[in-house]
Amino acid sequence: MPATPTTSAAPDPSADSVIPGAGPTAARPGERPTVRLREDGPDEQPRYAPEWLELREPADAAARAHDLLDPLRIRLANLPGKSGLVIHDLGCGTGSMGRWLAPRLDGAQHWVLHDRDPYLLHFAAVASPRVAADGSRVTVETRRGDVARLTPDALSGASLVTASALLDVLTREEIDTLAEACTGAGCPALLTLSVAGRVDLTPSHPMDTEIMEAFNAHQRRSGLLGPDSVTAACEAFSERGATVRLNPSPWRLGPAEAALTAQWLRGWVGAAVEQRPELKERAERYLRERLEACEAGELTVLVHHTDLLALSRPTGGAA
Repeated sequence: MPATPTTSAAPDPSADSVIPGAGPTAARPGERPTVRLREDGPDEQPRYAPEWLELREPADAAARAHDLLDPLRIRLANLPGKSGLVIHDLGCGTGSMGRWLAPRLDGAQHWVLHDRDPYLLHFAAVASPRVAADGSRVTVETRRGDVARLTPDALSGASLVTASALLDVLTREEIDTLAEACTGAGCPALLTLSVAGRVDLTPSHPMDTEIMEAFNAHQRRSGLLGPDSVTAACEAFSERGATVRLNPSPWRLGPAEAALTAQWLRGWVGAAVEQRPELKERAERYLRERLEACEAGELTVLVHHTDLLALSRPTGGAA
């Protein structure tokens, strides 16, 4: 498994240098990302390396939309018959969502961590916060399952469903299933860091748009929604009576984030070439130039994401 890159390392444009999870080399042909949450056999390999999840965690934390927290807190404070919060984290990875959110919410919390990778589940449970914003206790449990089979019964008693970088690797049917489960259980959903299909690089390059469009097409392969996922989720939740709020949550990558930028670039360009192999020769030159600028501290990148808060009509009483 590749080591976490450092800014002192020479740029390596080869696909082999991509940390699993940062690009298309993360999965064998036909595989889907970790957040599929499907029960797999003992020979299944993790699709996301902890190194990648660790590398992106600070950028994720800085990007998530704080403006959605106040309406969420108001809803959670008014949930009927709740003595503590039960929060389901779908596709939890190493648990970064819990580390970000649990210390920002008051009251006792029990987090149910879902992922298909038992190693990541163990890591997430061990590294989970233990104290809420007001000093209340935070506890955790882990589960393996499949988001495509999520039901309101599975979320019975849930106060909140959360996920990070989930929607864009789902199909429309899976998003409908997720919305049906959340609204059927009457619990809000905070779904963060879905790709928006836009990237701004400074300085610009003639190939930026071509690579971006090829990457977006790769995101939409095999029925996945990619950058169309937030629109689909808004429709799915709204059709089921939920109130939906959106906020931008871009990664802002500069010289201080050079290690993450380099890995993101390799994955971004690699996915574009996987989608359009005819780009390979020009894309290799493009990637080499971009990695050199990154190492020199001359490149900044704005990777656009969107955070979504869906406030479902609560069951069992008015909020």
